Amino acid sequence: MAIATINPATGETVETFDELTDEEIDRRLALATDTFRSYRLTSLAERSEWMRTAANVLDEDLERVARMMTTEMGKTLVSARQEVQKCAKCCRYYAQHAEGYLADEPADPEAVGASQAFLRYQPLGPVLAVMPWNFPLWQAMRFAAPALMAGNVGLLKHASNVPQTALYMQELFERAGFPHGAFQTLLIGSSKVQAVLEDRRVVAATLTGSGPAGSAVASTAGAAIKVTVLELGGSDPFIVMPSADLARAAEVGVTARLLNNGQSCINAKRFIVHRDVYEEFERRFVEITASKVVGDPMDEKTDVGPLASAQQVEDVSELVDDAVSKGAKVLCGGGPVDGPGFYYQPTVLAGITAAMRIHTEEVFGPVASIYRIDSIDEAIELANATEFGLGSNVWTDDEDERQRFILDIEAGMVFINGNTTSYPELPFGGIKTSGYGRELSAHGIREFCNRKTVWIGNRATANTSE
Repeated sequence: MAIATINPATGETVETFDELTDEEIDRRLALATDTFRSYRLTSLAERSEWMRTAANVLDEDLERVARMMTTEMGKTLVSARQEVQKCAKCCRYYAQHAEGYLADEPADPEAVGASQAFLRYQPLGPVLAVMPWNFPLWQAMRFAAPALMAGNVGLLKHASNVPQTALYMQELFERAGFPHGAFQTLLIGSSKVQAVLEDRRVVAATLTGSGPAGSAVASTAGAAIKVTVLELGGSDPFIVMPSADLARAAEVGVTARLLNNGQSCINAKRFIVHRDVYEEFERRFVEITASKVVGDPMDEKTDVGPLASAQQVEDVSELVDDAVSKGAKVLCGGGPVDGPGFYYQPTVLAGITAAMRIHTEEVFGPVASIYRIDSIDEAIELANATEFGLGSNVWTDDEDERQRFILDIEAGMVFINGNTTSYPELPFGGIKTSGYGRELSAHGIREFCNRKTVWIGNRATANTSE
């Protein structure tokens, strides 16, 4: 795949970029290694100042960066602005909290026969981040902010269709005052990732993307005994029980499905509705979905913009066509939008069966599947009947039901009476084939740290046990 900005709203190629040569990659890796030697010794106060400056730069560049992302991958301009603001918040969050998250954790010295004993968090070194196009700034920032605050240096291999955003990330941290080489963008294709990850100068990796991509990175890193964090696909359930506020559940449900033009791992994708409220929820949900405005993502009135590429339209069409050919009912939408650009109609399908691909595969576009269930047991069984385990939504005002869902849903996150989303304050990640490890919060900043145990004795004590 060429490294290029192709406007999804028009299908036109805006700008192409040259891939780094092997010699240039080697120079970048050498710079990362050299920079880490001194950067790891900078104080948290210095890093916090630079990170706050990065947040200020994002504030200043808000409109420019938002339009750049909209041009590259088609998200609405309104949502692009929100993404920039969220990244600035993340920078300020880690600037404020990193010192506490990385503080030494004392142990009981008497219990271990020491004068002092504690755990210290120390950075690992250059970390490779392989990032996707759907949230081009936020996905990269939720790695970069905690990693840099921990004292690591970053190497970003971004998706090939968002090169301008990728280059902006390096520009951002340089303008903020971080040392040269602390964060570098590598404009390379996926074919060169393995060699970079195998290089001894790269000590760890994180990837957000597809299952096959995650498996490839994990295999390469595992062979070299390198730390990885993976955030992969999802087929999140959205469960509606009889006690739910149906008007609110339907409204939030549509937002949860159409967020980012339906292109998010944590989009609600499977709507599992109790029979007692199914008819009303379906009516409300379909009405709201059908009312959404599809169009130019630069237009402030647009609700749903184009998919990121022609391939995305083809992939979504194949899943919908397969379902319809096997008996699924189209309640609204159902196909691509005629004309230029990579648009697909907001679509709702009912009558999904296990024979349909959409029942088990993740659909990365504005398509919702609605299921009717008879009990909480059936809801949980259906919610868990997938290889994925990222997020989940549950709508109920019954406390016993809430506790049951929290206990039994197989996912890294459960959101009750609200939309699954990411916050700097909360750990983010999944289980099963949705990945492992966590981003954000204290857990995220510690993922790429050496958790070093320190034991200090004195003349009166000597540790002779293993």
